Amino acid sequence: MPPKLKLLPANQYKGVNQYDPIKYYYWPVLGRMYRRRVELALGECTGGERVLEVGFGTGLAFPNLHDIYKEIHGIDLTADIQAIESVFKPMNISLSLKKGDVSKMPYANDYFDTVLLVSILEHLKPDELEQALTEVRRVLKPGGQMVYGTPVEKPFMVFMFRLLGHNIRDEHFSTEMEIASAAHKTFSKGAVIHMKSTPPVAGAVYTVGNFIK
Repeated sequence: MPPKLKLLPANQYKGVNQYDPIKYYYWPVLGRMYRRRVELALGECTGGERVLEVGFGTGLAFPNLHDIYKEIHGIDLTADIQAIESVFKPMNISLSLKKGDVSKMPYANDYFDTVLLVSILEHLKPDELEQALTEVRRVLKPGGQMVYGTPVEKPFMVFMFRLLGHNIRDEHFSTEMEIASAAHKTFSKGAVIHMKSTPPVAGAVYTVGNFIK
């Protein structure tokens, strides 16, 4: 059973820019879907010494990751690191956060037990996926895991984006199938699980991959 997302009060998050989806997590129906997709990814994380979250945003997953890892590291292109650290310091959640790109990460080889990417890889173009996943594999310990989550691109998802005032083509460049294919090429073993919509009339709306170095 996936863990329940430890969502903070909405006004407690800091460093939130206009593009951050954090507000959607509190909506009555859509919010449940947003929370479930993160919970599904967190449920695949097996714990250990060090976790790296790529694209950590507001730090949404940090309280849950704190329960199962000794060290939480994060890398993000645009996050306000000081603001985010100030949210979690009173909770005694120690963080090591950096600004940077998944395609060239400032970490040693064989360093992390888990690399987590929630709704990140779809923002890369197909020809960028190989470099990014190779970097993820490099920083993982032997036997370490990459856990990623990405939406399923289908008419329902395109409709939901339009409902929220977004054009999916302006933000998503790789499909869930292209991401899974690239992951299978980069890692020796792994599997992808599917999250269905609620109610399940639209079929799978999100996928979570768990791949082992």
